[in-house]
Order: sequence, then structure tokens, then C-alpha cells
Amino acid sequence: MEITVMVALVISLALFFDFTNGFHDTANAMATPIATGAIKPKTAVALAAVLNLVGAFLSTEVAKTVSGGIIKEGADGVQITPDIIFAGLMGAILWNMITWLKGLPSSSSHALFGGLIGAAIAGIGIHSINFESLMQKVILPAIFAPIIAGAVAYLCTRLAYALTSRHDPETGDKLTQKRGGFRTGQIFTSSLVALAHGTNDAQKTMGIITLVLISAGTQPAGSGPQFWVIACCAFAIAIGTYSGGWRIIRTMGSGLTEVKPAQGFAAESSTASAILASSHLGFALSTTQVASGSVIGSGMGRRGTTVRWGTAGRIAIGWLFTLPAAGIVGALTAMLVQTGVIGVIIAAVVGTAAVAYMFVHSRKSHVGHHNAVQIEEVGQAVQFRKKKSAAKAIKNSAVKAIKNGSAKR
Repeated sequence: MEITVMVALVISLALFFDFTNGFHDTANAMATPIATGAIKPKTAVALAAVLNLVGAFLSTEVAKTVSGGIIKEGADGVQITPDIIFAGLMGAILWNMITWLKGLPSSSSHALFGGLIGAAIAGIGIHSINFESLMQKVILPAIFAPIIAGAVAYLCTRLAYALTSRHDPETGDKLTQKRGGFRTGQIFTSSLVALAHGTNDAQKTMGIITLVLISAGTQPAGSGPQFWVIACCAFAIAIGTYSGGWRIIRTMGSGLTEVKPAQGFAAESSTASAILASSHLGFALSTTQVASGSVIGSGMGRRGTTVRWGTAGRIAIGWLFTLPAAGIVGALTAMLVQTGVIGVIIAAVVGTAAVAYMFVHSRKSHVGHHNAVQIEEVGQAVQFRKKKSAAKAIKNSAVKAIKNGSAKR
């Protein structure tokens, strides 16, 4: 196949992956504020989309890790081809769609790396993988980041409840706890998570497109992403984020634990801190794993609530299978596309058909902003409205009384 046609095809596929990354990871930032009633569902995804767009322009360190760290390329390594990158993206996209259909918050990042690694091993050889970089910037952060984020969220949750606990000074009886300020704080912390997500996840597709351009000889090895690449990836992930990903929002918002405002505030603060630190260091971190770990940690930190370990176990199994599953699909696709143009066409048709089937199947049990999360805290928002209505009724009664008094006179 003509190299320019293949490059264009791979860039298009990479941007579609970026789109799936957006709706797959919306829950990382907005599931908890939606669950606590801090932000309305549609407003939340719109805010996340805008901040993902902005965040994508703030850093390119992770993009450099992807384009020049995991797969060797250039004169000093193995020259990866657009065909191999095409195969890797196919593995990542299909795994993203499968886990989205199941409502599992799996790692889009690890799906991408798994697909690329599997395709590179099948198409080039195991020597094409930079295992040192893979271990330092992907595997180790995957192990430690969710644990650290969960521990920080646990401590922050305990601290938040301890500082805001209210008791009667005379009897020592527990008073009604006023923690509504955390709901307002969640708007800031969830926004910070969305911004941090843009600085990390959008970079991965930038790195892939840069890798394609390097492999096609249109960009020197070791160089970073061009501005048009940054802009295209920023808009792709923003549009994907705006589309919602409501199935995964349901799992993150209410499937792991019952989330209260103080918990949500602690979890989001922990998540944002971990993602921003990893973006600065160039770690291609799984924001999904960090966010899930934070939610679990915050659930453990609040007395009177329980973590649904069955759901947590399903998510953990999804994490374990992400790299190998995407790698197997990437390897099979790589073997197919190496047969020539017919192989590329077959892979593209089969992949498109699989994505279309999963989308159509999802419509049979539609999950949207109206039913993604049963929001317990909405009751308080309704009470606020009732108070306004009550005040209006009192005012009307007073006006009526004055008029009746005037009439009697």
C-alpha cells in the first residue's frame, strides 16, 4: 500500500482511538461530582471536555515517552512501520470498546501500549521493545500509582471528616454535620482532574502520530509532536469526553462505593496530584487506575460506608488482562496486515464491523445522563429549591394579607 495512504489511515485511526480514550475516561474526573450532585451530568462532561482540550496543550513529555521510549526507532534501533502502528491501534481500540460496553474502567493507556507491543513483537521481533523504558515508565507506575493515590485519598478523607466533625460542647452528642462546602470544592478538584487528564492521556495519541511520521521518514527520530498533531489530538479527546461514557461513569460513581462530597473531594484531589506529577515526569500513567484507586481509598476512609469489593475485583481483572488482550489483538492484526493490501483492508473492515456491532448492541440497554447514576445527594438540591418555593409562598401570603387588610379598611 502507498506509504502516504497508510500514514493517513493510521493517523485517522489514532484520532479515533483518542476519541474512544475521551469517552472511556470521562468518569475519572466527573463520576464522583455527578454522584454527589455537585455538578449536573451534562454540565460535568462539557466542563471536562473543555479542560481536556486545554490540558492537551500544556505538556508533551508523555508524548515523547510514547514516540521514542517504548518502541525503538531510528538509526540506532528498529525502524517501526505504519503497518505495525495500525495493528497496535486496532488492538487498543477494540479493547477500549469491549470494556466500555461492559462498563469497566480499564486503562486506555495500557490498551495502547499492549496493542503496540504485541504488534511490534509479531511484526518485527521481541528485540524491538525497549523493556527498560517499559518497566520504568509504564509497569512500575501502573503498580504503585493506584496504591499511592488510594492511600492519599484514604488519609485525606479521614482528615476531612475529622476536621469537620461537630459535637455539642455540653453533652458531647454528635450534631448535624455541615459538609456542603465540599460539594462546591468538588467543582474545582474535578476540573483539576480533567485538566490533568488532558496533560497525560491526550499526549499518548500525539506520541503515536509522531511515531507514524518518524517511521514514514517525514519527521526526524527523537523529535516531539508538531503543533497540528497537538491540536488534532486535543480536539479529538475533547469531543470524545463530551460524548459522555456514561456506562463507566455509572461504575465509578456508584459501583465501587457510595460517594459523599467529602469523599469525592479527597479522591479527586489525590487523583489530580498523581496525574500532574506523572505528566511532569513523563510517565504514561493510567489515569483510570489512579482514579479507581482514589475512589476505593476514599470509601475505606469514611466510616459507615463499604467498598464493593466484587466490583473492584472485576476492575482489577480488567487491568490484568488489558496489556495481554490488546497485545494479542495487535499481534494477530500485525500478522494479517503483513500479507499486503488485502490484509490491511480485511483488518480495517473487521475492526469497523466489530466497533459498529458493539455500538448497536449498547443501544439495547441504553445508559445516558438520565440514568447513569442514582444521585442520593440530589435530595438536598431539591430541598434548596423547596426553600426557594417556600420563601416565595410566604412572600405571596404576606402580600395577600396586606391586600386583604387594605380591603377591610
